Amino acid sequence: MIVKQTRHVLIPSLTTFIMLSSILLGKADSIFLLFLSGAMLTGVMIFFAESSSRSLFLQSVSLAFFHWSSQLNWTQIIYFILIIMETRNTRNLKYTLSLAFAYSMLYTVIRLSYLPWDRYNLLVSVYDLVSLVLIVLGMRYLVTTEIERKRLLRRNQFLASHDPLTGFLNYDGYVSAVNELVEKKKSPFVLILLDFQDFKSLNKESIRGGNEILTRISLIIRTYFPSAFAISRYAGDRFAMVIPDTDGSLGQAQDILESGKLGYEVTYSTARFPRESTTSHDIIMLAEDRLFQKKRMLWLKREEEMFRSEKLKIVGELAAGMAHEIRNPLTTLKGFIHLSKSQSYNIGPWVDIITNEITRMNELTAEFLQFSKPHLGNIRPEPISHCVERARNLTESQVTSRGHSISMENVSDSVMVEMERDKIVQVLINLVRNAIEAMEQPGHIHIQVQQTNSVVTIDVSDTGKGIPEDLLPKIFDPFYTTKEEGTGLGLSICHKIIQDHNGTLTVKSMESEGSVFTITLPVLTEGA
Repeated sequence: MIVKQTRHVLIPSLTTFIMLSSILLGKADSIFLLFLSGAMLTGVMIFFAESSSRSLFLQSVSLAFFHWSSQLNWTQIIYFILIIMETRNTRNLKYTLSLAFAYSMLYTVIRLSYLPWDRYNLLVSVYDLVSLVLIVLGMRYLVTTEIERKRLLRRNQFLASHDPLTGFLNYDGYVSAVNELVEKKKSPFVLILLDFQDFKSLNKESIRGGNEILTRISLIIRTYFPSAFAISRYAGDRFAMVIPDTDGSLGQAQDILESGKLGYEVTYSTARFPRESTTSHDIIMLAEDRLFQKKRMLWLKREEEMFRSEKLKIVGELAAGMAHEIRNPLTTLKGFIHLSKSQSYNIGPWVDIITNEITRMNELTAEFLQFSKPHLGNIRPEPISHCVERARNLTESQVTSRGHSISMENVSDSVMVEMERDKIVQVLINLVRNAIEAMEQPGHIHIQVQQTNSVVTIDVSDTGKGIPEDLLPKIFDPFYTTKEEGTGLGLSICHKIIQDHNGTLTVKSMESEGSVFTITLPVLTEGA
């Protein structure tokens, strides 16, 4: 705009002023040639495109002709203007200096054509030549600096609104783009939010690998959505697109996103302007809410599938364990039946063994049914002290008969727990019996009860051989046991009973130092 005004207004105005001044001062030898040269210079400035080789030649010739006709040094300013206009967009210093020198020489030659060739005029010509070059260089520096400043400003504005990795808009740029589209109301559009679900699993190795994935995703999005009004990476692995809401555009976008063409699993949501919302804030919030709901439903579905898979796994493990435990006594029974054939089916010698095996299967079945019992029966508030004392009384004779001792701290009757008392007693008895079997030498069993806020903790500790660290995660698994005898369901049943009471059963153990089994149960608070 400035260049156009300079060529069409400023230079013609200066030309007119110099023509009138030359006439008033009596400098022009021919008024006709003066007006002719002025008209030529003005015509070249107005009708010929700038920066073309033809325009450069014609403006040089017409300026020289006008300078010679006016015989005024005031034309020097037009020389300055033309040099600056011709060199403003070039960074070639050699070209700038050459053009400045050529115009300076042209000005000097014409100036000396109407002035005497004395020492003063020659020195003035040298001064004008140097001044013109220096002024042009100074102006070029200022212009170049301004161009660079504007370039950096544009770059900073770009970085402030764009993601440096993908080149897409960042969050601020994305919001501004939606605001602008809503304010202009040029055409309906669809806002699509994308969340690449498996990005985090693909980005385990390094940040560099994650950046490569994001760059690849951005290229794919550009390829499949070339007509998008705006594309943004507004948060981590989340992208946003604004596409025209034309016939079939939304359906095509959904087909692409659901077909797997992007190469990654993606969850998306859409919001349409102005059909579903008429403000930028509402359209963004609508899309965000829909994306959140979709991700939530997907998460719930995955959790449900995982839970179902875990249940099937547990059922399989239980079935395998049960089959293994029952197969052993059945094999024994089958063997004795075959042996009895040779003795006219007289099973008398093996009656005790067969009876023990049948009893073992019966106990195993009873324990398994207890383990799989779906819920508790008679639950009511009971003092935890009664359970602990009963468990100690029922096991004390067994403890002392093995040469061990058992102790417990006094427990207040005010600590109440909502429970099925017999089940909790069963757990405590089982833990004490395990402690007895864990101590090969005479040892000690201690039961400690503590209340902390709304939880009561029961520790059953022994001085036995302890449990190896690698076995600790397995001891509550069904059918897992390190004993020669036993079903391996005891601790599993204890664990399930405590879980049914909304509590926890954990263990800490050090080899050769003993083990501590810890039960935590919620305390029944006053007014509950």
